[in-house]
Amino acid sequence: MKREDIRNLKLDSICVQGGYQPEKGEPRIAPIVQSTAYKYDSADTVGNLFDLKESGYFYSRLANPTVGYLEEKVAQLDGGIAAMGTSSGQSATLISILTLCSQGDNIIAMNNLYGGTHTLLGSTIGKLGIKTKFVPLNDVDRIREVVDENTKLIFSETIGNPTVGVLDIEAVADVAHQLGIPLVVDNTLVTPLLCRPLDHGADIVVYSSTKYLDGHATSVGGLIVDGGKFDWTKGKFPCLTEPDPNYHGLSYTETFADLAYITKARAVYMRDFGAIMSPFNGFLTNLGIETLALRMERHSENALKVAEYLEKHDKVQWVKYPKLKTGADYELAEKYLPKGGSGVISFGVKGGVEETKKWIDSLKMISLVVHVADVRSHALHPASMTHRQLSEADLKAGGISPNLVRLSVGIENVEDIIADIEQAFKNI
Repeated sequence: MKREDIRNLKLDSICVQGGYQPEKGEPRIAPIVQSTAYKYDSADTVGNLFDLKESGYFYSRLANPTVGYLEEKVAQLDGGIAAMGTSSGQSATLISILTLCSQGDNIIAMNNLYGGTHTLLGSTIGKLGIKTKFVPLNDVDRIREVVDENTKLIFSETIGNPTVGVLDIEAVADVAHQLGIPLVVDNTLVTPLLCRPLDHGADIVVYSSTKYLDGHATSVGGLIVDGGKFDWTKGKFPCLTEPDPNYHGLSYTETFADLAYITKARAVYMRDFGAIMSPFNGFLTNLGIETLALRMERHSENALKVAEYLEKHDKVQWVKYPKLKTGADYELAEKYLPKGGSGVISFGVKGGVEETKKWIDSLKMISLVVHVADVRSHALHPASMTHRQLSEADLKAGGISPNLVRLSVGIENVEDIIADIEQAFKNI
C-alpha cells in the first residue's frame, strides 16, 4: 500500500497497516535493524547527511529504521507531519520543551500532572534556568495572568495522571495561540485512538509509549509528534528562525518549513543527548500498536463498569472517571473522548491512608506495581509512591488526597476485576 494512502484509512486500520510499507521481496513485518552504523559509498553523501542537506540514516544515536517505522505510524495515527522516538516518556517531555526553551525562558503547566513530570518541570529544568508556572487545570484566566514575554509554551495532559481531569484542549489552545505560543499535550493515557489533540488545536503531542502504545509493560520509550501547523516565525522563537552556527548558519524555518520543530529536536537534542529509543523497543511498541484499537475499547468498557460499581460502594468516598455521567468532566469527556474514557480511575477509600494501603495490600489478581496502562489491572497509592516527592501544598493543588488510589483497569474479564476489588474491601 502506498504511504500517501495510509492516512485515508480509519485509525484502527492504521494501527495494523501504518508505518512500515515493504517493497517487493522485503519482509512483511517491520524488521529489527540492530545496527549502529549504515554504509555509504561517497564522502560527500555522508557530509551532506551531517549538514542536514540530505535525509537518511547514518548513526543510530540520531535515528534508526526500526524506530523510524514506529515514528511514521504514530505520526499517521495522530495526524502529525512527523514524529521522533525517544528512550522514555520523560525524555520526550524534556526534549519537547528544550527544543523551544533556554535559560531565562519559562513555561506554563497545568498542576495535575504525573508526579515525575511535575518534578521535571518544577525542579529539574529550573536548574537549567527554565521556570515553570503551574496553574489550575483549564484556568485560562490564570494563564493570561502569569504569561510574560519569555513564556514559550503551555504544557498539559489530555487526562491527568492520576486525578483523571480532562483538558479542555480547544479552550487552552485558543488562549495559547492568542498569546503566540504553542500547546504541548501529553496524550499518554488516551492514545490517538480515543483523542487526537492536534485535531482540537494542540501543536505538539508527547507520549510515554511505555504505557498503552506498547500495552504489555515490556518496552520503555517515548514519542514526540509535530503537528506542523504552528507558525514559528512570529518573533518569539529565534531558536528556530535565526541561523544555527552548528549547522553552518541554516535557519530551521527557512530550510525545513513546517518540519522546523521536529528537525531541530532531532538534529540538536537527539544528537547531543542521545536519548534514542532502542530498535528492539521500537519493534515491540510497533507490534503492540497493532492491537491498540481493540485494547482501548476493552480498557474503556471495563473501566466504566468498574467506576460505576465503585460509585455505589459504601467503602468508597469518591470516584473520578471521565465518562461517569455524575462527574464534573463528563461534558468535556463527551466532546474529546466520544469513543471511551480510557482505563484509569481514581477513587478515595473511606477512612484514610492506612485503610487505603490495607485495601491495596489485600488485592490478589490486581497487582501493586509502579506502572499504569497495560493489559493487566494495577493499583497504586500516588501520595506515598509516584508523587511522594511533591510537597503537601503541591499534592493538595494537584488534587492528590491521602486516600487516592490510581486504578489502572486492564483487559481481563470485568467480573474478575470487580470480584478482586470487592474481596479486598472486605478486609478493611
